[in-house]
Amino acid sequence: MIVAYRVKERAVFLYAFAKNERENIEPDELEDLRLVARGWLEATWERIETALKDGAIQEVQHDEESDA
Repeated sequence: MIVAYRVKERAVFLYAFAKNERENIEPDELEDLRLVARGWLEATWERIETALKDGAIQEVQHDEESDA
C-alpha cells in the first residue's frame, strides 16, 4: 500500500497491490503517484469537499482510540 501523509493533517491512500500479484511499482508509476500525492496533500479543503461530492475521492472514516 502506498500512502501520502502530512503529519497531523492528512493521509491519502494512493495505491495498493498484493505482493503475490506484482513485486513492486515501476519508477514512472512512482513519479506519477508522487505528483498525485502532492496535489492532494496541498489541496484546499474546498477542493477536497468538491471532489468528495463529485465522487472523485472517498473519505475513509476511522474511530479514535483513547489511551485509557
